[in-house]
Amino acid sequence: MKYLRYLLIALPLMVYFRWSDPESGWAFLTAALSILPLAGYMGHATEELAEHMGPKLGGFLNATFGNATELIIALFALKAGHLEVVKASIIGSIIGNILLVLGLSVLVGGLLHGVQRFCTETAKINATTLLLAVIAMLVPSLFMHYHSAVDGASVKLSVGVSVILLLVYAAVLYFGFRHAGARAGALTGSGKDVQQGPQQGNHGEGWSKRKALAVLVISTIAVALASEVLVGSLEHTVATLGWPEAFIGIILIPIIGNAAEHSSAVLMAAKNQIEVATEIAIGSSIQIALFVAPLLVLAGLIFGQPMTMVFNEFELVAMVLSVWIAKSISKDGETNWLEGLMLLATYAIVAIGFAFA
Repeated sequence: MKYLRYLLIALPLMVYFRWSDPESGWAFLTAALSILPLAGYMGHATEELAEHMGPKLGGFLNATFGNATELIIALFALKAGHLEVVKASIIGSIIGNILLVLGLSVLVGGLLHGVQRFCTETAKINATTLLLAVIAMLVPSLFMHYHSAVDGASVKLSVGVSVILLLVYAAVLYFGFRHAGARAGALTGSGKDVQQGPQQGNHGEGWSKRKALAVLVISTIAVALASEVLVGSLEHTVATLGWPEAFIGIILIPIIGNAAEHSSAVLMAAKNQIEVATEIAIGSSIQIALFVAPLLVLAGLIFGQPMTMVFNEFELVAMVLSVWIAKSISKDGETNWLEGLMLLATYAIVAIGFAFA
């Protein structure tokens, strides 16, 4: 976090390009760079505020705002009609957390500490929950493959699936808080907060409740402004650089929105806390699949931009393989640097594929 904050210099530059040349590549670049530290401040402020609210309310806060940056960016993209970018960012966040974040964590942890071990029970629950999300996303896509002529059916089906996923997410939270106690974070994407506490945060000491709330509000407003600039310059950037929208959604947006969380997971693995790193990566994917994705489908109805959970074959294959790999790694409760390298290699292959899609 302390290194990312130097990127705040991009914020005034973004404001300048927002008024002088809002559709330029410079506007896109400065907005992207601004979001990196702002997302970190949002996440840390949420963690600090959660510490003042107790384990249950704090866990709920993290479970609700854990992926707020990606949600804000996606909402602006959805409102602007970039539906394919939004759907790609959903898949990209899931596979990015599993392959990139977990891969880096396992690689760094393995190089520094050799074989690292974690609790298989929580990992299996997380993997099973992700598998449910994959099934939920496969059904609308398979339906449209065989019934593509049915008008409006994909939207209705996606809305129904979204409601079910939100109910499942509520059940997951209840199970975590009711039965897992302090380990509820493992099921909500907030494992880092429950495990490391305020004194191991990015700033070395706890914030007051008032400071945490102020930072959260200010950083959220700034992220919203940066997201507006990012989305507003998206079409020009795609046309200028020749990057497919799928690549921006799958690779760039998840990295931009998750950079601070990525660094937290890697740092935990470097401290020989691979279980915390695993919970950060897998828990964030669960939150994207069960909370963010269905919320965006419902938001599309409000914005007049009906969005479905119908994904293309490449996106589905990448997601299915990522979840399968995560489930495979969780079987024995052990990780090593070679497994991390394999996860990163898989992510690189996927990234190359979407770059030429």
